[in-house]
Amino acid sequence: MATRWGICSAGKISHDFTVALKTLPAEDHQVVAVAARKLEDAQGFASKHSIPKAYGSYEELARDPDIDVVYIGVIHPYHLKTSLLFTNAKKNVLCEKPLAMNTREVKEILEAAKRNNVFFMEAVWTRFFPVSVEIRRLLDQGELGDVKMVRSEFGVPLMHVPRATTKELGGGALLDLGIYCLQFICMVYNGEKPESVQAAGVCLETGVDETVVVSLKFSKNRMATFTCSNGVQLSNEAVIAGTKGTVRVPSPMWCPTSVVVNGKETQFPVPEPCLPLNFLQGTGMRYEAEEVRQCLLKGLKESAVMSHADSLLLAELEDEIRRQVGVVYSQDLQ
Repeated sequence: MATRWGICSAGKISHDFTVALKTLPAEDHQVVAVAARKLEDAQGFASKHSIPKAYGSYEELARDPDIDVVYIGVIHPYHLKTSLLFTNAKKNVLCEKPLAMNTREVKEILEAAKRNNVFFMEAVWTRFFPVSVEIRRLLDQGELGDVKMVRSEFGVPLMHVPRATTKELGGGALLDLGIYCLQFICMVYNGEKPESVQAAGVCLETGVDETVVVSLKFSKNRMATFTCSNGVQLSNEAVIAGTKGTVRVPSPMWCPTSVVVNGKETQFPVPEPCLPLNFLQGTGMRYEAEEVRQCLLKGLKESAVMSHADSLLLAELEDEIRRQVGVVYSQDLQ
């Protein structure tokens, strides 16, 4: 039986996710419905992607009995409301990152998923790329020795994009770009909470962060640093340094297609898309989609690779970093 997907929102990321699903076998994954706030947007999306049903509201999608799992592609200030809508309708959910605006919202979403006994995962797509799978294998088998340092950076000039700079739209470098660096560090250190977090940053006049530099100290004197910026282009690499070896993830570290282990590079290309994409290596979203299918087939309510605890840790660290940098969203005041 194919996993039947419903797509919530007809925006750019939903387009890429739907294209990514087409790189997987049709007998395993099918998109059966799409919903947008305007019916004509949903209909246009449906005709472009050959989707049988189009809805002019998210509520209609939540009521559709023929859907196994909903992909939420709305912007993050709306993740709480839409996640609650679908989990309360007893729908399994894959929700785009960042999962929510703060820890309070993340807890509310995860509690709703547990209460309704549905599968729920934050779509941190990078975790499921073959490069990330290989890195976890190297770490598990101790091939790098004791990891002492992790470094990551993600910076692209986005000052021309309103979503990146507007507070009401959840703008700011940390939640949009820094989350990739942070999730990488958390993955390498196996979901351990750091002993200390030190953050410094530069904020725009709109009140969101443009550039943030963070250093994290973990147990056993292990360190990590990351830089994120939506003002300038950075190297966009990640490095893991251990006592026995070094791993470098070349740019783009957030959707990696190669890894360099002790100087030796291995390529892991993603499939070609059937339609033009909005985001780099967008077909790489196929890996998280397949993870969702495998979890559903096993009757799991969360993924071990991107667990509820992982989402909670990310949110808690993001909150602390924002506190130190001075970024406050309206959702923090509720």
